[in-house]
Amino acid sequence: MTRRPFIRAVLSLAAAAILTGGLPAVARAAPLPSGPGTNYATDDPFTAARTRWWRDDRFGMFIHFGAYSQLQGEYRRADGTTCRNAEWIQRQCQIPREEYEKLAAGFNPSGFDANAIARTAKAAGQKYVVITSKHHEGYAMWPTKVNQWNLRDHSSFDKNRDILAELKKATAEQGVRLGFYYSIWDWHDPDFPDPATFPRYKKRMYAQLKELVDNYHPAVLWFDGEWSTDRPNNPWTERDGEELEAYVRSLDPNIVLNNRVGKRRVVDGDTGTPEQEIPDQPVAGQLWESCMTLNGSWGYAAWDHDWKSSTELTRNLVSIASRSGNYLLNVGPDKLGRVPRESVDRLRQMGDWLRAHGQGNAVYGAGTPGVVAEPGWGVVSRKGDRLYASVYQWPTAGGSLELKTLAPFSVQSARVLGSGQRVRVEQGAGTLRVTPTGKPVNPIATVIELKIKTPPVTAPGNGTGLTAQFWPNADFSGEPTVTRTDPGVNYNWKFTGSPDPAIPAEAFSSRWTGNVVPRDSGEYTFTTVSDDTVRLWVNGKLVVDNTVPHGPAVHQGKVSLTAGQRYAIKLEQTERGGEASMKLLWSSPNTPQQIIPAAQLHPAS
Repeated sequence: MTRRPFIRAVLSLAAAAILTGGLPAVARAAPLPSGPGTNYATDDPFTAARTRWWRDDRFGMFIHFGAYSQLQGEYRRADGTTCRNAEWIQRQCQIPREEYEKLAAGFNPSGFDANAIARTAKAAGQKYVVITSKHHEGYAMWPTKVNQWNLRDHSSFDKNRDILAELKKATAEQGVRLGFYYSIWDWHDPDFPDPATFPRYKKRMYAQLKELVDNYHPAVLWFDGEWSTDRPNNPWTERDGEELEAYVRSLDPNIVLNNRVGKRRVVDGDTGTPEQEIPDQPVAGQLWESCMTLNGSWGYAAWDHDWKSSTELTRNLVSIASRSGNYLLNVGPDKLGRVPRESVDRLRQMGDWLRAHGQGNAVYGAGTPGVVAEPGWGVVSRKGDRLYASVYQWPTAGGSLELKTLAPFSVQSARVLGSGQRVRVEQGAGTLRVTPTGKPVNPIATVIELKIKTPPVTAPGNGTGLTAQFWPNADFSGEPTVTRTDPGVNYNWKFTGSPDPAIPAEAFSSRWTGNVVPRDSGEYTFTTVSDDTVRLWVNGKLVVDNTVPHGPAVHQGKVSLTAGQRYAIKLEQTERGGEASMKLLWSSPNTPQQIIPAAQLHPAS
């Protein structure tokens, strides 16, 4: 991979620096990790306490709100023609900068009611809110000190109000977390498109992010606008992403970051971001969240009445949870800051379904079932020793629902939530047949709860990790420079890091050897996240084999293992220039996807 020039100037915000655009002195952030020996993977997001709330909450509200909301989706040109768009209206309708600034000066969202929004999120069953603090137009929705292109200094809005502070207070009162969307791409800042002046923009961006973190303490920073494009040119690179992610973590290591902090890859941030789509299976290598709209637009568009039904939206949520994902569902307030009634109604209908009969257990804290395959008549999620079968297509009288089983378990009890009807369960070879005796409870989805018992964990593990060896070259030549025991393989060295200060960042090779001990018996999926090459052997079998240099990539292989038995394992990775990463995860019917823990690994003897 080709390395690009490293801009060191952005790694600190000097307290005395007065930057172009009126940036005042700002406090210095904590030192950023950089250089050989640095590992940017600070934890395993699949198991970390830091991300536990996010993995459990499953459902959030997205809010797209900015100066573009003033136009309400429509721009009338000087020649009398009309152009329609929402949050991209300035660019797509080619509104001259001076005219757009005049339009923004009239923006007055006096009807913005943070308490009403927080109550709506709470009623919908949404556990967190992410609002646009700055979209691509570069307009800041808080009283930033960095520039005057913001809601306080360039609008007709009450100068004493701060909608982000209001929303922070309102969501806290409702027990809902708050996060911020922030666009890297900036159409307004004159320093943004030119690579020669881009570092000046980055310093202002860093200062704004420090304001957001210091003043509002967000639970999430949701970045966007990282892709290569024009009008204006976007100089953002993978290396810029490395620096930004490290900078945000230096401000607050507990913030959950999406992968658009870098280049929307499996090694960027904590969470993947499929947009307007739902993956048809669990995503490998990274937590994920589908962001979607209630109608066809992100920002408010008075002409967009293509509203999704509450049935479709609720089924989206349940399906996403059954694949271990999150659902970030968008609302777009109008120019006065009011959320459309159609949005509020549908969200409350979703909340009604979640609260009824304990059906929310199919979503909150639930994930991939593991022991059964996804059926055609609905979806199945799992929460501990409960399977939740959300049935979209109820069987006819006397009919059954069939599930393909993927691992041994027995059903201890079965019931239809919200109904006293009997449920007959028959287990056969590779199948489970569930026969309810009554009618569905809800036309959106009727939930059948199955209490299950799986074989006990017979090997909880007492290991310490794998023997790790590292060479200061990319072909394992000579003796290793470093030999040690690593508690697991969870490395994201990126451009500047390496396994050890004695190992250079540019070219090195890594090998881990020892034994892996499964907790229970079954088919395990081994997942690698690697850059530049990877090979994995389990019990002498080559499970992953890619010696062609590649960028960040996910590879998988399956092996059947017996609980408590030791299996030889060997993993090799080489770094041949540019970025580097190496992660080793596993999953099984009863083990959610995670970095293989040290307790299940034993060093080579």
